[in-house]
Amino acid sequence: PKLGLSAKNYGRAVYECLRGGLDFTKDDENVNSQPFMRWRDRFLFVAEAIFKSQAETGEIKGHYLNATAGTSEEMLKRAACARELGAPIVMHDYLTGGFTANTSLAHYCRDNGLLLHIHRAMHAVIDRQRNHGMHFRVLAKALRLSGGDHIHAGTVVGKLEGEREVTLGFVDLLRDDYIEKDRSRGIYFTQDWVSLPGVLPVASGGIHVWHMPALTEIFGDDSILQFGGGTLGHPWGNAPGAVANRVALEACVQARNEGRDLAREGNEVIREA
Repeated sequence: PKLGLSAKNYGRAVYECLRGGLDFTKDDENVNSQPFMRWRDRFLFVAEAIFKSQAETGEIKGHYLNATAGTSEEMLKRAACARELGAPIVMHDYLTGGFTANTSLAHYCRDNGLLLHIHRAMHAVIDRQRNHGMHFRVLAKALRLSGGDHIHAGTVVGKLEGEREVTLGFVDLLRDDYIEKDRSRGIYFTQDWVSLPGVLPVASGGIHVWHMPALTEIFGDDSILQFGGGTLGHPWGNAPGAVANRVALEACVQARNEGRDLAREGNEVIREA
């Protein structure tokens, strides 16, 4: 959910989505610590939602708690609170927070068994400016060096569209240990990451169930798909929206594994599901 809910109502929305079948929910980058929902209140209600949905489904659940703050000390305090509550993952806006703060948080998360989700808020100011900007491929490589477990990487489909081959180029730069030079995909020299851990790409932004066949085909298994409005915007409510996404994804993966062509038969697969 974006802005406007109280902490209690926010926790309820998180519970409905997790109970409906999603693995994770997340704070929007704008959800931080506003007067109508202070961060500590949100963390408490969200933790309750996580444990309640886990108990009812028997599945591991989580919520990306936004630890981004005005100072590095406050950021680490929020991450420590999330850890004490038993949350499995926190989130950070690495461009607004800065690389030093991000690396500090990445080290804290590694030492304390937390996952770190990276949001790329502010990237468009840098990478959409063709005259003196910096391509997101470079920002993504910088993030892999700084530290994080997954990062938003565009969608090819949806509202944050990117050119397919170029997007897949920096998706591979995030995930793989060794990438051959391929100018058609925007990879201008061979990159050997040696032992540096990879980062999972996150497809997020204006995607919904009808995009599922394309997303399954483009991103494959080692990826994360986030459906915000695609879940909360369901006419029957939050939980049915989560169910729809889960059913669509499982149907597409099964169809792909059976050898069906998702590019051609994708809509039919969704309708059957």
